[in-house]
Amino acid sequence: MKYLKFSFLSLLLIAFSACAQKDTSITPSSYYYDYEMVVDGLQIPWGIAFLPDGSMLITEKSGELIHFKDGKKVAVSGVPEVYVRGQGGLLDIVLHPDYKNNGWIYITYSSSEGEGDGGNTAIMRAQLSENKLTNKEVLYKASPNTTKGQHFGSRIAFDNEGYLYFSAGERGERDINPQNITRDNGKIYRLNDDGSIPNDNPFVGQNNAKTAIYSYGHRNPQGLILHPETGEIWEHEHGPMGGDEINIIKKGANYGWPVVTYGKNYNGTSITSETSKPGIEEPIYYWVPSIAPSGMAFITSDKYPNLKGNLLVGSLKFQYLELDILEGEKVVKREKLFEDLGRFRDVRQAPDGYIYAAVEGKGIIKLIEVKTTKTEK
Repeated sequence: MKYLKFSFLSLLLIAFSACAQKDTSITPSSYYYDYEMVVDGLQIPWGIAFLPDGSMLITEKSGELIHFKDGKKVAVSGVPEVYVRGQGGLLDIVLHPDYKNNGWIYITYSSSEGEGDGGNTAIMRAQLSENKLTNKEVLYKASPNTTKGQHFGSRIAFDNEGYLYFSAGERGERDINPQNITRDNGKIYRLNDDGSIPNDNPFVGQNNAKTAIYSYGHRNPQGLILHPETGEIWEHEHGPMGGDEINIIKKGANYGWPVVTYGKNYNGTSITSETSKPGIEEPIYYWVPSIAPSGMAFITSDKYPNLKGNLLVGSLKFQYLELDILEGEKVVKREKLFEDLGRFRDVRQAPDGYIYAAVEGKGIIKLIEVKTTKTEK
């Protein structure tokens, strides 16, 4: 048996953490869930969007956009050239809230366009015609390029006023990018739906600022979603070794990376002793150890009464789908679904009320709730 030795300082830190955040150790789900394989044979499905006819668009990180309709996978042509390196590739995909009338599709991807070798995160909009992307417009491209392979982000969300948000990770330049509003990366951006900069963005008029920035001090955000009741934008991001976070995104706010963090360097050394500071937004929840969160969905569907009102988050590291049970803005309980099924890259509630998830090395699955509890079984 191995025994752990704690210093007095360690015990103080543990006590402080217990006061700062309720212990929410993850447990198996109280209910049985099964799944139906809907789209198989996918490698790294990154994002899912549901078209009005019930078909879906799926991004593969490798650069392929797939239209799945009537049981068949069709490759969409006209996809932008993608800089595939490390965590970079073809990333998120979201429809415009008024897609039925304007047909706009929004895609984030790693692009080599612009200054310097390598690539950086870009967002474009396009329309779909006979399985081809047309009327393509690059709305924003982070710069400069770098050959580093980490921390591209990137997720997309619209708010209730029609503003477009997207995330870009700090590209492995933690001491240069996230705290500097004159540089891209480590940011959440807000645009009008045509790519123009809203006049009331927080850094409009500031000397040399990147005026598309809405919030800063982020590490690698791979979850971004509209809260269905409050209208707030919720985000989650990867910490280093520990310190993954859930944040509510506020105008002009600093989320701290790397000035404050609950994580450590991957070699176990300290990044900073600070977990909070005046003027820096604290996360509403943080994970230690890291789960490597990817994808996020608020569940509003009556098809899943035991999930309704709560949050689903994919875990890349531990290969499960996490249910975060909420009381207001607090995570009060965590449960894991589909343990060891695979790396959950994305999770979405479709317009028909069913939940779909993208699992690496498998494909797109549809969640099915079995009408019994484990104790009853």
